[in-house]
Amino acid sequence: MAKELWKGNEAVAEAAIKAGCRFFFGYPITPQNEIPEYMAMKMPQVDGCFLQAESEVAAINMVYGAAGAGARVMTSSSSPGISLKQEGITYIAGAELPCVIVNMVRGGPGLGSIQPAQSDYFQTCKGGGHGDYRLIVLAPASVQEAVDLVQEAFDIADQYRNPVMVLGDGMMGQMMEPVEFKEVKKRNLPEKTWATVGTKGKRKPNIINSLFIEAADCHNHNVRLFKKYAEIEKNEVRVETYNLDGAEIVFAAYGTTARIVKNAINSLAKEGIKAGLIRPITLWPYPYKAIEEAAEKASVKAFMSVEMSMGQMVEDVKLGVNGKKPVFFYGKTGGMFPTPKAVAEEAKKILGGAK
Repeated sequence: MAKELWKGNEAVAEAAIKAGCRFFFGYPITPQNEIPEYMAMKMPQVDGCFLQAESEVAAINMVYGAAGAGARVMTSSSSPGISLKQEGITYIAGAELPCVIVNMVRGGPGLGSIQPAQSDYFQTCKGGGHGDYRLIVLAPASVQEAVDLVQEAFDIADQYRNPVMVLGDGMMGQMMEPVEFKEVKKRNLPEKTWATVGTKGKRKPNIINSLFIEAADCHNHNVRLFKKYAEIEKNEVRVETYNLDGAEIVFAAYGTTARIVKNAINSLAKEGIKAGLIRPITLWPYPYKAIEEAAEKASVKAFMSVEMSMGQMVEDVKLGVNGKKPVFFYGKTGGMFPTPKAVAEEAKKILGGAK
């Protein structure tokens, strides 16, 4: 199949439709508005349902309802809108319902800017809502990868009965790149026997709930959830490593920032400085093992987390390094982004200059 030029947001929406998404509930917010716009146009053509809710809070609770009925459903938003959805997201996670949530991150805090950022890392990976719960978090670095991961996200959500968040940023949503809509390898998915689709007089009603009045019941529910999360950690970690052999400094970066870092690595190589990259593709579960293995390499003198934030993922890098090597941070936020030159200069300062 020939590649086509697609805008990131529109490609994400098309990928969801190709994955069988037939329900979309959302509310407009920059810089992800092309996703609901595309869904509004295309959903009626595939016998699907697009509904612009009265608010982000309403939209996520509509997702709860559709997911409870066993439908493939998605919502999308950007930073402040995702914040408003947090209560619904934790209810969905607690009720063990599959859905896909796309966040094209913009600068914060508060209303912040409408420019690209990665400052929702804590909110997304550490649980922005209440309680002990996890989202499976996928972090594409290109429009093509966003297309691939969005299509797979629906299968992952169905397999584990858990919400999946695809974490992009405003740059990815607005850029245009060549895209091929490839067939995603299908998983052997369980039948949705839990869905509330009516009993037809053949069984007892299914009940979907995230409320447990008795403390022991809530405790046992959490224990069971965390057994599932352990299975996800075992099976779903994804990471790209780049140029690690002989690296003196190892960068950690995700999403579009990782592409900037690769250019910095190539620039440093011209000056005789060996640098490598660890790019988490799953932000949860996080690839701690890849970080730990790199920290044990004799050639590695330091790590540097590069982010479009004031420093969030750097904490997970430190956990993976576990004190074996020093960990530094370089970031820009609020809609600013690191440049390859600036990243390379920071690396040289850490290493004491080019050799």
